[in-house]
Amino acid sequence: MSEPIIEIEELTKIYDDVPAVNGLSLSIQKGEIFGLLGPNGAGKSTTIFMLLGLTEPTSGNLRVCGIDSTKYPLEVKKRVGYLPDDLGFYQNMTGLENLMYTASLNGIPKDKAKEQALSLLEQVGLEDAIHKKTGKYSRGMKQRLGLADVLIKNPEVIILDEPTLGIDPEGVRELLKLIKELNVEKNMTVLLSSHHLHQVQQVCDRVGIFVKGELLAKGNIDELAGQLFEQDSYIVHIEAEPINQTLIKELTEQEGVSRVEQIDTNVIDIYCKKDITPVIAKKVMAYDINLTNISKKNFGLDEIYHLYFEGRDKNEPATINQ
Repeated sequence: MSEPIIEIEELTKIYDDVPAVNGLSLSIQKGEIFGLLGPNGAGKSTTIFMLLGLTEPTSGNLRVCGIDSTKYPLEVKKRVGYLPDDLGFYQNMTGLENLMYTASLNGIPKDKAKEQALSLLEQVGLEDAIHKKTGKYSRGMKQRLGLADVLIKNPEVIILDEPTLGIDPEGVRELLKLIKELNVEKNMTVLLSSHHLHQVQQVCDRVGIFVKGELLAKGNIDELAGQLFEQDSYIVHIEAEPINQTLIKELTEQEGVSRVEQIDTNVIDIYCKKDITPVIAKKVMAYDINLTNISKKNFGLDEIYHLYFEGRDKNEPATINQ
């Protein structure tokens, strides 16, 4: 994934003297699933509208599939599929009829369109609802139909704005699985906007944390943890008997260890700059002790996200390396 398909440079959008997006710079690679993560009102949807050419930036530059969205929005729309958070279908038309209509708007011949539509409806799990009026579809069914609607024109990029909103847990699981499969099978680039942490973590290669119009940090989970937690990116949890001060001292002096915290008489947590679990295990086993548990803890997106916001809520500067 070395070829940028979305390029954003110092992008700013101001409404009534208030920046909805402020100096955003971001590059998304071809074939990547990138998650824009942030609360409602963070500027995620405004960013998406500018990428699609639906609203003009106050300043900055952006290119999608090598095309300037501001100057040539129609060319971008031909290459990008967009699934908004609020779907709209013709309620008195069936799922198949809705897809056929979208295909006609994109100039796809009728025979080819029907073949594609039937294949997509099967792919998204709606083969039993092909001839059912969309007014009787559940929210989850409409989201799956929306994904098929996005794919009917074979886009290079798909942009999903809160795609799991209002869907039951099983529907969410199926939709995320489908997104991942499409990415793998077709090397399709996906930009996923959401405020649901675990959903983003399940499918995204990289994440951008978005707050009040600013991109605070970007990267995969390990990179974000490294930026935020600095010296404590990894924790190795040890349960053994007996744990003596000589062992604690030796572990504290080990290269890559920032500190050792004794939780209980026979429990310690070792905070590390990098993953050195095998080295720690070897040192512990060299002592005549009964080791009952050794496990590694990686910081999850939930901890990363909330710790970023703890700093913001207290009006503290974000301690990150962009």
